[in-house]
Amino acid sequence: MDLPVGRGTWTIDIPAGKLVAVRPAAVPSVPTAGPRELVRAALEAPFGFEPLRRALTPDDRVAVAFDPALPAAAELLTGLLDHLRTAGIEPAAVTVISPPGAPQGWIDDLPDEYADLTAETHDPTDEKRRAYLATTRGGRRVYLNRTLVEADAPIILTGRGYDPLTGYAGAEAAVFPGLSGEAVEPPELEAKAAPDAEPTGLRAEATEVAWLLGTPFLVQVIEGAGDAVQEVVAGLLDSSAEGVRRQDARWRGTVPERVGAVIAAVSGSPERVSFLDLAKAAACAARVVSKGGRVAVLSDAAPALGEGAALLRSLDGPEGASKKLARLNPPDRVACALWAWAARRASLFLASGLPDDVVEELFATPLRTPAEAARLAASADAVAVIADAHKAMVTVG
Repeated sequence: MDLPVGRGTWTIDIPAGKLVAVRPAAVPSVPTAGPRELVRAALEAPFGFEPLRRALTPDDRVAVAFDPALPAAAELLTGLLDHLRTAGIEPAAVTVISPPGAPQGWIDDLPDEYADLTAETHDPTDEKRRAYLATTRGGRRVYLNRTLVEADAPIILTGRGYDPLTGYAGAEAAVFPGLSGEAVEPPELEAKAAPDAEPTGLRAEATEVAWLLGTPFLVQVIEGAGDAVQEVVAGLLDSSAEGVRRQDARWRGTVPERVGAVIAAVSGSPERVSFLDLAKAAACAARVVSKGGRVAVLSDAAPALGEGAALLRSLDGPEGASKKLARLNPPDRVACALWAWAARRASLFLASGLPDDVVEELFATPLRTPAEAARLAASADAVAVIADAHKAMVTVG
């Protein structure tokens, strides 16, 4: 079979009798337009609402919570700016807020006509850039990015995806804890669990905070394979559930039983792949592999490794890593805890741009060729193959 890996393709021979098919929740549709056009179309026909421009006035100050890690990020944002102009809102009235540490290269990819917008990177440590919003039912005093709180029209342009802390990334989770004005203690990592559509835990709190913000308008991007944008769902906060439904329709799948080996591929531009993406791919495979089975993560990326990864590399094995990570609480804690969980569950193999010694220090065996991946598959009694495993949620059922 031909499997997209990075920007290329690995051709892997798998005995037909050993291949266990991943059953998708729905047959993926083909994107109907480019990213810019998909956003414009979604804003013209939001879920359960009229076109966004009818809720705006030319004097509105607009704040856009934006995820630059999205595929075709500048095109998606341009589609939104196109629509705002139909409401008489010029770029100078728009502030685009990125999460802490996000790259700002998207600015150079915007059309010249939108050069007057303001770009802001959220800094939760800057007291002048945060504002008190309200107190939740649970007693949390919520501080958020000041620009977002004070905007006449807050818009959330983010991608949907699976998140090991909130269940689903994007939308309300991009507001809180994404743009929180103070550190939010991460909850216990539930790596084994597939998220429920009904918000619980931190995601339920994020939903409450989004309601307290007023009427944020959601623009939810559902990714396709590789660097593609599958579709865009727009609407008020109650459209969040529709975004979750469409995310699941595209990226949920099941296998009938656990298998001895899983090949988990990561496609798309390597510069968009983080260590968290590799950890998500490993965890996706580990959920359906037999205890002690083999998981091969195939990528061509060499993501930056943070403080938490340095801790992992100093350990003899993944046992006890979660407790050590909790004490250190590095920025990459979630990615590292997820990777360590997968390494406890299965024997990990990794094809990547990372040096072999680094891969080995991350409790994995380096893979270099499709033939090596084929031998790994042939040694198991049954094997499953998951494309774009860093985006998928596959379970046994």
